[in-house]
This record gives sequence, C-alpha cells and structure tokens, in this order.
Amino acid sequence: MAKITYIEPSGKAHEVEAENGQTVMETAIKHMVPGIEAECGGALACATCHVYVDEAWSEKVGAPSAMEEDMLDFAFDVRPTSRLSCQIKVSAELDGLVVRVPERQA
Repeated sequence: MAKITYIEPSGKAHEVEAENGQTVMETAIKHMVPGIEAECGGALACATCHVYVDEAWSEKVGAPSAMEEDMLDFAFDVRPTSRLSCQIKVSAELDGLVVRVPERQA
C-alpha cells in the first residue's frame, strides 16, 4: 500500500491509500477524487486523467511513454511534470506521492 495525495486546484488535499499494482487514476476514481474524469477508463485513449506530478516525485515516477506524450497533446495546460494518471502504476516506492489535478481536463 502507498499513500497518494491528490491536490485540487483550490488547494484541497485528498490523502488516500492506494493498492500496489493499481494506477493513480484507478485509485482516484475509487476514492472519488474530484477532477479526474478518466473517460476512457485507462485505455490511453483520452487525456481526462491528466495530473501534475509533484517535482520531488518526477524522477521516481519517470517520464511518459511516446504514446502517453501523444495523448498529452490533447490535455489542458500541459507542463513539464504532466502525466496521465492511468499510466502511473502504484508501488511501495511511490508511498507519499503527491499529484495536482489541473483546473480542467481536456
């Protein structure tokens, strides 16, 4: 299990327990985190689970794949730490991960 903190644009934080092997998106949906729409259900076919990974976690989370980068082209306000939360697998190494939800999704 790992703790993940999702921060809404307003600054409201949601700290939740995530199961190893699930994705950051699946965890957000399970805990009803506002702003993560996940319209394609994690099929890497939309950009509605876009998040900003906290800079301190960027290296540990890793860079997006080429396919993910292509989908991020459809996201709103993409930044250097932008990721699709459906592509981040939860593991013990991500215990304490902090992600920010953008103001709006694609």
